[in-house]
Amino acid sequence: MTVIEKDEAACYELATSVDAIIIHGDSCNRHYQEEAQTGRADVFAAVTGDDDDNLVACQLARTHFKVPRLVARVNNPKNEEIFRVMGIDTVSSTSVIAGLIEGMTTAGDITTLHTLHKGRLAMVELDIPPQGSGACTGTISELGLPSGCVLVSISRGEEVIIPRGEDRLQAGDEVVALTFVDQENELRRVLLGGRLQARRERGEI
Repeated sequence: MTVIEKDEAACYELATSVDAIIIHGDSCNRHYQEEAQTGRADVFAAVTGDDDDNLVACQLARTHFKVPRLVARVNNPKNEEIFRVMGIDTVSSTSVIAGLIEGMTTAGDITTLHTLHKGRLAMVELDIPPQGSGACTGTISELGLPSGCVLVSISRGEEVIIPRGEDRLQAGDEVVALTFVDQENELRRVLLGGRLQARRERGEI
């Protein structure tokens, strides 16, 4: 990894804390991108606090160095669409924070950790209550998860579990799942409600 940084003090701090080549210079200047051998990069990321600089640096990396993937920090959410139209992946701290707040206020027991594919997919976290839930009475394969939901991990005390169909949830588990946003409420009902027992009563399992 190579980092181009304009601030000399920041360069010194990075050089003593990050395993990377640090170049003191301006990434909007072709000379410094050449020095960083940008043409050999698979990904170029522009993460300054200035959207114009990030756009220029990404365009330089694409036009002159043919970098296949560009990523930019976008400080003003209104600029995100411009970057996307130009084929630049965006990371907006403002949008991420807004998404977290929205996820926490609208999803109740579900916390949105990250969104993907323009907000259609979400990585979410959900805590099984200390008293347990109906989802704890059978295996994960019996839960009947929505088709667009996948359990990614289960944190149980100091242990982290990559869940399989035969595993069982326990009271107090912290569950991370990948889900389509429009299926979050159904995921919550499956993991926190009595759906598993209802499926058994209907003879589905």
